[in-house]
Amino acid sequence: MKIAVIYNRDSKRVINLFGQPNLERYGLKTIDRILKALRDGGHQPRAFEGDKDLIQKLEEFMPRVLRGERPGMAFNVSYGVQGQARYTHVPSILEMVGIPYVGSGPLAHSIALDKVVTKMLLVQHQLPTPEFAVLDGPDQEVPEIAYPVIVKPKHEAVSFGIRVCQNAEELAEAAGVIFKKFGQAVLVERFIEGREINVGLLGNGTPEALPPVELVFPSGGPTVYSYEDKTHRSGRTIEPVCPAPIGKELTERAQTLAQEVFKAVGCYDCARVDMRLDEQGNLYVLELNSLPSLGAGGSFVRAAAEVGLDFSGLVNRLVEVASVRYFGTPEPPVVSQRSRDPSKAVFAFITQRRDTMEARLARWVTLSSRSDDPVGLQHATEEAREMLSSVAMQEVEGFADTKALTVRATRPTAEGAVLLVAHLDVPAGSSLPAGRFRRAPEVIHGEGVGSSRAPLVQLEFALRALRQVRQLLKRHIAVALYCDEGRDAVYSAEALSRLMGQAGRVLVLRPAGPTNKAIVIRRGQRRLRLTVEGKPLRPGQARRQREAMMWLAGRMPELVALSSRDRRVSVSIGRLETNAYPMLLPHRVTGEIVLTYGDPAVADEIELKAREILGGTKNGASLTTISDRPPLRERKRNKTLANAVQRVAKHWEIPFATESSVWPSVAGLCPARTPVLCGMGPSATGLYTPDESVSRISLIERTLLLAEFLLEQEEQSS
Repeated sequence: MKIAVIYNRDSKRVINLFGQPNLERYGLKTIDRILKALRDGGHQPRAFEGDKDLIQKLEEFMPRVLRGERPGMAFNVSYGVQGQARYTHVPSILEMVGIPYVGSGPLAHSIALDKVVTKMLLVQHQLPTPEFAVLDGPDQEVPEIAYPVIVKPKHEAVSFGIRVCQNAEELAEAAGVIFKKFGQAVLVERFIEGREINVGLLGNGTPEALPPVELVFPSGGPTVYSYEDKTHRSGRTIEPVCPAPIGKELTERAQTLAQEVFKAVGCYDCARVDMRLDEQGNLYVLELNSLPSLGAGGSFVRAAAEVGLDFSGLVNRLVEVASVRYFGTPEPPVVSQRSRDPSKAVFAFITQRRDTMEARLARWVTLSSRSDDPVGLQHATEEAREMLSSVAMQEVEGFADTKALTVRATRPTAEGAVLLVAHLDVPAGSSLPAGRFRRAPEVIHGEGVGSSRAPLVQLEFALRALRQVRQLLKRHIAVALYCDEGRDAVYSAEALSRLMGQAGRVLVLRPAGPTNKAIVIRRGQRRLRLTVEGKPLRPGQARRQREAMMWLAGRMPELVALSSRDRRVSVSIGRLETNAYPMLLPHRVTGEIVLTYGDPAVADEIELKAREILGGTKNGASLTTISDRPPLRERKRNKTLANAVQRVAKHWEIPFATESSVWPSVAGLCPARTPVLCGMGPSATGLYTPDESVSRISLIERTLLLAEFLLEQEEQSS
C-alpha cells in the first residue's frame, strides 16, 4: 500500500508567516526510520512536509484506485506549521480530500492540544485530575490554589513553558513569560508531589494499554519533565523505566484510567496519557498526548518494545490498527500473486505496480522515436523486441522482422491468435518541440505519451501479469508493433492486413478518448498531393495573367463544398506551400487534399469530382495519391467482440463504452472475417500536440482490462 509519511521540519511554504510558529519538530533520522519500517512491512512509503503544497503532492502520489483496491494511507506525524490547533491542520486536509490516515482526527487533536478543555472533559467524566484555574491575561487575579502549582501554556505541547511555582510571585513571573512568549492563556494546576507515570495506548474502541513507563528524575532537581529535558539541554538525564515498578494493582489501574481518558477525548489508533502518582497511591491525569513521539528514546517506543514490538513492528502495527478502523480488516492481506484464482492474481500484480509502470512510461517518453527519425525508431524497436523476449514470446512463421514491423507470439504461428497491435513511432515531425515527461495529479504529459507510449506500457504489463501467474504461455497471443503510423502505415500495411487475416481476434491499442470509449467504426482517409504550376510573374502582371496561388484560392471553396455529412465524406485542404523566385510571385503551389470517408466508392466519386474542378494538366494542376487508409466498417462480429470486452469491464467497474471516429487507424486493414476492436489503449487527450497527456488511472484500468480480457477469452474458448 502507498503510505505518505507527513511531517513538519523546516518548510516555510505558506502564503504568509502569520501566527504562533510551531516549535515541535521530528528529527530526520526518525522520519528515515519510519520510512524504512514501512518498506520492511511491504509498503511503498514517501515522506512529505505538511505545508500548503501537500494536496498537490498527495494527488500525484496517490492517484485514484480501482474497485477492490485500497486507497493509499497517510502516516501523520505532523505537528503543523503555525497558528492555532496545529495538530489538526494535516488531519483536516486529509479528511477533506478523502485520504485515510493513521492517528486521531481533528476533533480529538484539538481537544488534546487545549489543556483546559481536556481537563474540563476529564472532570465531566469524573476522571481524577489536579485542581486547576485559568489566567486569561497578566492582570487577572491569582487563583486560590494550594502551592506548589505548575503553570503551562494553554495550547502547547512537549512541556513548552512549564514551571513549578512555590508562591504567588513566582506564579506571576512564570505566567508573564508565557503571555509574552506564547501569547495565550495560562493553565495553573496544583502540583502533585510524587512519581511521573505515562501509559501508551494502541488500537481503537478499548485500545490496548502498553506497560506503564515511569520517568525517574535525578535527586536534587525538579520532578517535572521539561522541554529542556526532552531536548537534552538541561544537563541531566531522565531515565524512563518500563515496566514502571508500581505493582500489579497500580499498573492495572493506570492502564484502565488511560483507556478511559482515550475514549473520553475520542482518540484513534494511538495516544499517551501522562499521570502523577502521589505517596498515597492516587493517580492523577495530567494530560493526553494525541500524537505520541516515535523518537528512539521516547516512552511510547520503549513501552511497545516491552510487549515485543520493535520499531518496525510498532510502525506497521499502527498502519494495521488504522486499516482495521477504515476497512474492517488489517493491512495486508494482499491477494497472493500465486493465488488459485488467476484473475485476482493478475489484479494484484497490476495494481501493485503503479510506480513501476509510470517509471517505464517515463523511459519510453524519453526514448525519442519520431516517424522521421530512423535512428530513434531502431532504438525503440530494439527496446520492444527485448521486452517481448523477456516474456518468452517468439518469432512468427511468415512474418520476419523488418524495419517497419515486429511480430511475436506465444506459438510459432498467428493462426487463431488474439492479436494485439500498437505502434512504436511518435507521429510528429522533427520541427515540433519535444514534450518532456511530467506528472500532474490526474494525468501524465509527454511526447507521444497517449498515442504510443502508454499503449506500449499497457501491453508490456498485461503480458507480464499473465506470465507472473503462469498463464501467458498457455494462451495463444500475438503482438504486432509497427513503426510507420506517422506515414499512414504505408510500409507495414500489407503484412499487417495478412496477419490480421490469420488472427482470431484483433485488439488495436490506439488511445481511448477522454470518455474511455473504444472505437467500432472509423472513417477511411485518402491523402492526395496537390500541385499547381504557373508562370513566374512580377506583381504588376498579376491581373493580366493567371497567378497560381490566386487560381487555387478560387477553387478551394468548390473543393471543400464536396463534403457531405449525409454521405459521411469530408474534404479539407492543408499544408499549402509555395515556390517563388526572388522578387516574383509564387509560380508553384503544393499542398494536400485530405479526404475522409466511410465508403470507398463514395471516396472514388469525390476524388473524380475534385479532379474535374481542378481541370487536370491543362490548368497546370495535378493530384497524386500519397496514402489511402481504409475505413473500419460497422460489423456484427466487431460489436460482439466489444460486448465481450464490456462484460469484463463491468465486472471490474472499469469505464467502457464504444463510439465512432473520423480518424483512421490500422484497424481498417483488418479483413471482414476477423473481429477487431480499436481504441483499447488508455484514455488520452491532446494527441499529436505539445499538451498530449494520458490519464494515470486509465493506464491502470486499461492494463487490467486487457489482461483480464485475455484471461477470460481464453478460458471461454478452451
